[in-house]
Amino acid sequence: MPGSPQPHPSSDVADLRVLAHPLRLRLLSLLTGGAYSAAEAARVLGQSQANVSYHLRRLHAAGLVEAAGEVAVRGGTAKRYRHDPGSGERIEPRSAEAAAGEYAALAVALGDELRRRTAQRDTSVPGHMTDAEVWLAPEVWTRVRERAAELGEELHTHALAPGTEGAVRVSATLMLFAMRPQPEGTGHAAGTAGTEDTAGTEDAGGGKGSKGGKGAESP
Repeated sequence: MPGSPQPHPSSDVADLRVLAHPLRLRLLSLLTGGAYSAAEAARVLGQSQANVSYHLRRLHAAGLVEAAGEVAVRGGTAKRYRHDPGSGERIEPRSAEAAAGEYAALAVALGDELRRRTAQRDTSVPGHMTDAEVWLAPEVWTRVRERAAELGEELHTHALAPGTEGAVRVSATLMLFAMRPQPEGTGHAAGTAGTEDTAGTEDAGGGKGSKGGKGAESP
């Protein structure tokens, strides 16, 4: 993964809260495929320039986007910005106490984005879905995380500008995380029917799928 940028002076916003907004997630995706000014991004995303400018400033302060040239505008120039996917490595919860709330807020934003994208799904193109809450051996869990990181890097490395001729517009949401062990008395003995599981994954790129970790490809 690309190296993380140096912290910005106002890095007090560089925690998970900065990602917990659907428009910011859309901006990061857009700025992965190319550099845009606030006005250009606003036109692509169908948002007001003032709204996009505000969220760009927050993302820039967090170190998630960086200046990438300028574009001429009436009366002067405007900065263009680009997202380095590796910059996300420095975004962490403010504290252990705040982590649960920040991850929950991020999950809400991701859910909102997934609903927006699903409404625009091209059902004529095959997709894939995997959802699971399972127990894994530590070495398997490590291997799965590494493969997921490679997949994410490939998606971002090959991202193209919106509207590129011949390209496929793709939605991908992938979250992998370990869950806390169940409190005593709430689970089932290992190997029995109905066992509830602990290492959670969420992978949504569209397509019909089955629960329990079995992926399914759309017809």
